[in-house]
Amino acid sequence: MRVVLVDPSRTVLKFVARLLEARGDEVRPFTDGRAALAYVKDDPLVDALITSAEPMSISGLELCWETRLLANERRAIYVILMSSNQERRNLIEALDSGADDFIGKPPVAEELYARLRAAERLASMHRDLVKLASLDSLTGIFNRRAFFERAAEVRAQLPAIGSFSAIMLDIDHFKRVNDVYGHAMGDRAIRDVASVIANTSPVVGRLGGEEFAVLLPGRNLAAAREAAERLRREMAALQLGANDESLALTCSFGVSEWQAGDSVDDVLRRADMALYAAKAAGRNRVVAADESLAVTDYDSTGRSVRATHRPEEIAVPAGSAAADSRRRAPLSATG
Repeated sequence: MRVVLVDPSRTVLKFVARLLEARGDEVRPFTDGRAALAYVKDDPLVDALITSAEPMSISGLELCWETRLLANERRAIYVILMSSNQERRNLIEALDSGADDFIGKPPVAEELYARLRAAERLASMHRDLVKLASLDSLTGIFNRRAFFERAAEVRAQLPAIGSFSAIMLDIDHFKRVNDVYGHAMGDRAIRDVASVIANTSPVVGRLGGEEFAVLLPGRNLAAAREAAERLRREMAALQLGANDESLALTCSFGVSEWQAGDSVDDVLRRADMALYAAKAAGRNRVVAADESLAVTDYDSTGRSVRATHRPEEIAVPAGSAAADSRRRAPLSATG
């Protein structure tokens, strides 16, 4: 574990640091509470904070509280308050101030190690829960909710990155794959496509059924179109074995770029319009949402890429190709 250790006494710091290093922990020692807090803010790999009740500049209780505010669903920080005063009132106050645990000062090695093992168990469970909540169970890439959360973060970074582009894609004739070769083959097709796009960007998700989205921070429309064309060629090279036959897959792609005032939904909607145009033009192609794109009947299809869940997605369990084909059934004419 990477542990931030805070105490105004360098003697105590040295003593506790040796205990931690003896069990293989990385220790970041501080005598000043505010300096320690700044470090925790800047280093996302910090797993735990152990602070005395009296660090310099701010109180230990304040440091516990401020550190607790830094923790979120993707970052668990275990906070231990260390004090020579072990009255019950102090224990209650520490826990109410954001500490996860309380230990005497100086700590007994075996007790300290036991508490850190408990911290590791909680951190492991937290990571597992985040994974279950964020990743699509079939493909291992972001699910719809997590994709839109990451997309919102990308949009918030616009002052730093300048712009971003989006790619929407889905598997051509996917319903036919399910109907002819079975849902197990449909699931394999979805997994194989996801494996191709997984490393394209940090923000890649399965939006539902055979439909995927990729966000490209800092990339303009031309760069996004080039990336989509490379993915299209890789998809066309995929070969799936089915009943002694070789099944080839193709995908259609729509590409768009962020414009001033756009929400994430706006960018993805234009990419989805371009994807719809790619389907209408014969599939297995990339279409960019630029000034030349004209789609006259898009709204009548009922297609939706909003960040909010579609009603049918709540009613139909996600994950299997069977559920996927039912969800996409209204769009079979353009599949």
